[in-house]
Amino acid sequence: MIFELTIQVRVKDINEGIRWYQTLLNKPPDFIPHAGIAEWEIIPGCWLQVAEGDPAEGSGPLRLGVPDIAFERERLVRDLHIENFEIYSREEVSVKWGTFADPWGNLLGFFEYLDKTEEKERIKTLSGNQPPSYSNARTLKEKEPNF
Repeated sequence: MIFELTIQVRVKDINEGIRWYQTLLNKPPDFIPHAGIAEWEIIPGCWLQVAEGDPAEGSGPLRLGVPDIAFERERLVRDLHIENFEIYSREEVSVKWGTFADPWGNLLGFFEYLDKTEEKERIKTLSGNQPPSYSNARTLKEKEPNF
């Protein structure tokens, strides 16, 4: 059973990285376990870990759901001087999205549900106020593999 998620991005300078990601996420780190690491809990059980080191090339993007992608793009252009952040949509896709890079080359982005009713239902489900309307998970009766 998977019950939590941590995603790591690397930055050359941890202090600059903390400042940059603090502005991106609109809050200070939730946890700094030791020098060279800072962690933000994005939603319950989902952590973004910023670590000092060489950024990985070719990974990402990590996209975060937001209620207003245009507002967030304007905020990042203003506060973090993001230059390349176009917003895209396709008729067959239920969200609009955009991707940008942090100063270390890590690919990030935001997405916004086009159907605000669907967005509200997802938020309710994620906050634990309602069960998901779909299920493709295994039943609890199925055995976990023995390792």
